[in-house]
Amino acid sequence: MFKRLGYGVLAGCLFMAGCATRQSQQQVVDTNEVKRILHTLAADDMHGRAVFTPGVELAADFIASEFSKIGLAPYTDEPNFRQTFGVVQIRPATWEVTFDGVEIPKDHIIVSSNSPGVNWNTDPGVSLIQIRRGDDFAQRFRDASTGGKDAIVVIDTSFANLFNRYRGFLMRERVNQNPSAVPTPSIVYVLANDTPTSFRVAFTNTIEEQPLFNVVGMLPGKSKPNEYVIFSAHYDHIGILDPVDRDSIANGADDDASGVSAVISLANYYQKRNDNARTLLFVAFTAEEIGLVGSKYFSTQVNADDVVAMINIEMIGKDARFGPNSLYVTGYDQSNLAKIMQKNVENSDFTFHPDPYPTQNLFYRSDNASLAAVGVPAHTFATVQIDQDHYYHTVKDEVETLSIGNIVSSIQAIALGATSIVSGDDTPTRVPKLER
Repeated sequence: MFKRLGYGVLAGCLFMAGCATRQSQQQVVDTNEVKRILHTLAADDMHGRAVFTPGVELAADFIASEFSKIGLAPYTDEPNFRQTFGVVQIRPATWEVTFDGVEIPKDHIIVSSNSPGVNWNTDPGVSLIQIRRGDDFAQRFRDASTGGKDAIVVIDTSFANLFNRYRGFLMRERVNQNPSAVPTPSIVYVLANDTPTSFRVAFTNTIEEQPLFNVVGMLPGKSKPNEYVIFSAHYDHIGILDPVDRDSIANGADDDASGVSAVISLANYYQKRNDNARTLLFVAFTAEEIGLVGSKYFSTQVNADDVVAMINIEMIGKDARFGPNSLYVTGYDQSNLAKIMQKNVENSDFTFHPDPYPTQNLFYRSDNASLAAVGVPAHTFATVQIDQDHYYHTVKDEVETLSIGNIVSSIQAIALGATSIVSGDDTPTRVPKLER
């Protein structure tokens, strides 16, 4: 067909198509607005947006004000677009570990437990696990944390830096979403080189009921109001850490102020279009950093059968492994959502790729997980090179380390990629339900 067109006509058509594509992309995002949102959420006065702190309240209020300014409708009948729920906050109060009669320094201990306390004295019911020099630390740590038994995990001192990073946020608090739940197994991580022949472990936790809240705005659908498309990101981060060069605030610019900037920008874009057939929900989740808590609650408050797609956005502040104008999609082959979106951007430079970190099991490690588990085409879209990002969960995760252009192009890609889903013309296939 193209061969029948003269060169000049063909070139003119391609030029006009390119102009139309570039114009549509430019209308999606206001770069200055993205910068403003990022700088606000990652400002020092947010104090790292840790849950149960005034900083996370400030962040929620800011997001709510943006939703109000855009003209979204609330999803619940609460003020400030909040979706509030109660949890039990669990904080380590005291802890003591002795190996073969020698007391372990307190900063070489991590307590992970929702129990009021334990007192183990070479207890045969407690597993002893070692993470040795040269092991895949992240994988072994995950395996130990999901083993389902009381355990002491002895971590080789060659992993001291990683141990300290994990300790910085794991020793803050845990939450239990079911106040009447039976305590889960307790795990104590110890930085030491040798597994003991005898041990004593004692710790206590402070347990207190607290409120948490997601922030949820809505654009009702024009012709398919009972079918939902969700755009989401988490707005919490990890708060205050040990100082590095006199900086102790983990601002969380990429993780995940970048994702929240996308959600707000997408809400503004679709509200101005005012042509969404399906109802659009724009969700800022709380407490992702301490166990996907906000998204787990949200998944109990929406009928999964009504959710057509969920696009969760996580850390889009730097180029992906695939280069500029690309995002990867966790669980890429679990549904055809990404393939639909790729078709919708075929006349642009944007590309969506399978997750390049399959051993990390990212599909079930972000806020898409709870809805994906019950069959929703719920995927996380990201660019972070997770195996190389040295700023992740540190005080160095600041706006100045990000590529604003990458964030803007990622938002454009998602907006254009989701076009036929928002319009009701395409319906992604369902994700296989996770067996319980």
